[in-house]
Amino acid sequence: MSFARVIVDVPTMQTDRGFDYLIPLQWKGLVKPGMRVVVPFGPRKVQGFVVSIHEETEAKKIKSIDQLLDPAPILNDELLKVGEWLTETTLCYKITAFQAMLPAALKAKYKKEIIVSEGKDKEVPSEILRIFEQRRALPWEDVSGSSLFSKIQKEIVKGTLEVLYVVNQKTKKRTVKQIKPSVSKEDIKSYIETLTNRAKKQKQILSFFYERYEPVLLKDLLAKIEGTPSTVQALVKKGLLTEEEIEVYRDPYENRSFQKTQALPLTAEQEKAITPILSSIEKNEHQVFLMYGVTGSGKTEVYLQSIEQVLKNGKEAIVLVPEISLTPQMVHRFKSRFGSKVAVLHSGLSTGEKYDEWRKIYRKEVQLVVGARSAIFAPFQNIGIIIIDEEHESSYKQEENPRYHAKDVAIFRAKEHGCPVVLGSATPTLESFARAQKGVYTLLPLRERVNNRPLPSVEICDMREELRNGNRSMFSTHLLEKLTERLEKGEQSVLFLNKRGYSSFVMCRDCGYVMQCPHCDISLTYHRSEQKMKCHYCGYETNMPRHCPECDSDYIRFFGTGTQRVEEELTKVLPEARVIRMDVDTTNRKGAHEALLKKFGNKEADILLGTQMIAKGLDFPDVTLVGVLAADTSLRIPDFRASEKTFQLLTQVSGRAGRHEKPGEVVIQTYAPEHYSIQLAMEQDFDKFYQKEMIMRKLHAYPPFYYLVLITVSDEEILKVVDVSEKIASFMKSKLSNEAQILGPVASPIPRINDRYRYHCMIKYKRESALFDSLRTVLHHYQKEISQTSLTISIDVNPMMLM
Repeated sequence: MSFARVIVDVPTMQTDRGFDYLIPLQWKGLVKPGMRVVVPFGPRKVQGFVVSIHEETEAKKIKSIDQLLDPAPILNDELLKVGEWLTETTLCYKITAFQAMLPAALKAKYKKEIIVSEGKDKEVPSEILRIFEQRRALPWEDVSGSSLFSKIQKEIVKGTLEVLYVVNQKTKKRTVKQIKPSVSKEDIKSYIETLTNRAKKQKQILSFFYERYEPVLLKDLLAKIEGTPSTVQALVKKGLLTEEEIEVYRDPYENRSFQKTQALPLTAEQEKAITPILSSIEKNEHQVFLMYGVTGSGKTEVYLQSIEQVLKNGKEAIVLVPEISLTPQMVHRFKSRFGSKVAVLHSGLSTGEKYDEWRKIYRKEVQLVVGARSAIFAPFQNIGIIIIDEEHESSYKQEENPRYHAKDVAIFRAKEHGCPVVLGSATPTLESFARAQKGVYTLLPLRERVNNRPLPSVEICDMREELRNGNRSMFSTHLLEKLTERLEKGEQSVLFLNKRGYSSFVMCRDCGYVMQCPHCDISLTYHRSEQKMKCHYCGYETNMPRHCPECDSDYIRFFGTGTQRVEEELTKVLPEARVIRMDVDTTNRKGAHEALLKKFGNKEADILLGTQMIAKGLDFPDVTLVGVLAADTSLRIPDFRASEKTFQLLTQVSGRAGRHEKPGEVVIQTYAPEHYSIQLAMEQDFDKFYQKEMIMRKLHAYPPFYYLVLITVSDEEILKVVDVSEKIASFMKSKLSNEAQILGPVASPIPRINDRYRYHCMIKYKRESALFDSLRTVLHHYQKEISQTSLTISIDVNPMMLM
């Protein structure tokens, strides 16, 4: 007898281990680790992952596997190992780690159905039997709201009816109709001769198949002969043709043609950077490279030529790009160089498209995947290189379980495959740069732009001075002059604002009342297009009031600046300018992002105005001016990385200007011009910024000098939150050494979200052998409360967000 150890889809502490199931004889030798199965678990059936096969078991009562969901393992041995490692390092459940590696279409949905217990039909009351009406099973939703529900419940208790839990897969394959000849060429010819002139279309179709005796898609055939499906059906009925459904991939790029591009000659600096990468590829040696290059220094070409070498060696490559810079331009570069060898994975694709792209990778039909964070789990088996572009981006860290960082997963997988990891950025994280300085990573600097193009000249505008001079507009006199100049020259400009919505908040000028979300401790944001006040945390929305709800005054006004408001102001001061606005509200429809960028690329607009999504990855030859509005917004966030994020953002957005023949200019508007992150962004001097910021980090014991763990406790009752937070803090103090610092518990920067109070406790440490076991003990101790009440405890190791 053989047994499979299965991790079941029940994410709790008690079930976070393997359960043994008997492998039925008909599947002996077929069940392999990495397959998904359906198994009985308590009263229901659930999905699970097979992690190992054994000939013996210590379990007393053993049940059998009910269903095999996969003909072959969907998680290979290496990905199973990655799942175990994720469980250890992010303190998540095993099932959560395995599910994170699969596309949404492969995550099971559960349906509850009611059936008549075997041999009990005679005992079921006729009024209940009647509602089954020839159906074997009744969907739970149809029953739970009916008037007979209480009677049905009694029958379930008696055992005449039973509840079935059905695992329902979301995977639907896309099929199209294909037509092929079902008789010989000679028979087709003889039949054509028997047709009269009235059967002109039938003659045309058969002549088509006589000339090219091979299958053809129905839609292509109809387009060729300009006919209708009924003509084809007539020939199918006569047995001359066969119609069949064949599976095709949903291709998000099928209507796009990509011109093949060739490798470009490398500059001396690029040559110097690529040599150690190619050497590591040839030697099958794991190394981490930090390619630190100014914006426009040609990092992408180095990536492309390194990948080319990997593909020549018959291996596979993974390229990660931040979601917001996964622009059509980025996809275009890889598709143009490698054609059909590329699969693309990002959130803009439908569930079906993601599933099909994933299957191309799984079936070894592609050798390169370009995608956002989750593409790091691509089911490749022979990886030759992993590249992470814009490695400083915080979107590489997942904010819910499993809270992994794509960079850590990349390094773990690359060690298993013995291949290099290339991290690229003009503004690397302090942690990565410190590792490169220590020799843990190999530093590959690119300090010159390609063709020695100069970096754009950067000027800072002090908005306090503008106010003193009576300029109350959101544009400084200097920026307006520059924008007007660009319009006259027929050049393009980019305006960047680190916000969305029309206005930050609404305040009464009489009593100072600010409209707050009733469920979160945060002010509501005004969205002009719908005349609504919205909460960006819980989604609550209400109409914009005409009078102050507190003192009934008419003086209720907008404060702050949002993209909608900037757009409105722009049309007032530069009525002749054509403006494209890109933010969350204008790009929420599928394909909108791409359509807007295409318009801008075709010079259908003079100014591109947007939020973070325009800060990266854009490359337009006519953009010669970049304006940054409210540069200091990100400095005000209660986060030790605020200066670093501001510097990165300003440097990245400045890099959008003057990337081609025409020189670029950048104007940064700020109320804090003296801050070092803004001053050094103006000079584009990362090295100086690194030294300055490292002093601050050392002084306040933050990464890279210390590691962090953030524990967040949340509940509907504030007293419970305070009590649990204090108990956790004192328990951790008793378990860790004196070198560890435990801060808090304190109220979170946003103390309440969605009617739930939130408290934080932060641990700063260097080496603590008891840390992870102690954190597991905490989760174990509160497990019962977590499952039975509204209490949640989340633990984030090396957090990127402290809000």
